[in-house]
Amino acid sequence: MAARFGSVITAMATPFTQELALDLDRAQELATWLFDHGSDALVIAGSTGEASTLSDAEKRDLWRATVEAASGRGPVIAGTGTYDTAHSIELTRAAEEAGADAVLVVTPYYNRPPQRGLIAHFTAVAGATALPVIVYNIPSRTACLVEADTLLRLARDVPNIVAVKDATADFATATRILAEAPDGFELYSGDDWATFSFCCLGGVGVISVASHLAGDEIGRMVRLVGEGDVAGARVIHERLMPLFKGLFVASNPIPLKAAMEMAGWPVGPPRLPLVPATEDERARIRQAMADAGIR
Repeated sequence: MAARFGSVITAMATPFTQELALDLDRAQELATWLFDHGSDALVIAGSTGEASTLSDAEKRDLWRATVEAASGRGPVIAGTGTYDTAHSIELTRAAEEAGADAVLVVTPYYNRPPQRGLIAHFTAVAGATALPVIVYNIPSRTACLVEADTLLRLARDVPNIVAVKDATADFATATRILAEAPDGFELYSGDDWATFSFCCLGGVGVISVASHLAGDEIGRMVRLVGEGDVAGARVIHERLMPLFKGLFVASNPIPLKAAMEMAGWPVGPPRLPLVPATEDERARIRQAMADAGIR
């Protein structure tokens, strides 16, 4: 059965002008280009989209513009999670009004709630919308892990919590989640480098950074795993590993924005406190792209 949102979901970079203003025209162009080059769906205003430096008004404008550009070509998934449950609910309702097809809700960061707080948080956000909800579990950024028991309880008890973006690289726990979650609950890799392994375990795909540059190839890798050609998928995985690593030589999306410029698709600089890639970082990114066959 095909994954609910497809196998390659691109966590889209947010284009800015050189003056760091939101560039909605470029965002629509980028969304269209990504759908044409292997993306089944897009996450808008996630980590790669620099959500933490976008105002609420900018997020609403960006969601509306991207929904318009998508024009039914694939789902638009809005990143609506914050460390404040009430604010997350407000943004989730705004995303629904903007026409988003689903929401990605990150684990509350900084305040480090206990697991019972996570259950209350995700249940409240999901209860405020009719949209499907993807839990985003990324303890390296949030300092807060959604434990397996917590995620499984949410998957069982909250009907519109339908998937997890798993950026834990914990393959043993992923195996348990895939074995014990209710039918229809899906696991997406949150790390490009882990996609091959997660899919071999039963994951349905990836919410990807590298798909900006290699969406078709990543999609082919996931399809080959699904068809049982693990060896063929591994060839693609190994060929793309330099790119997967190169896009994280500095905090995401610093390397991605440099790589997009090198690939002829400039999307502007990152906003502070992120800064443009250094010359050394650019050289490493350029070499990683060359090693992966990306021109």
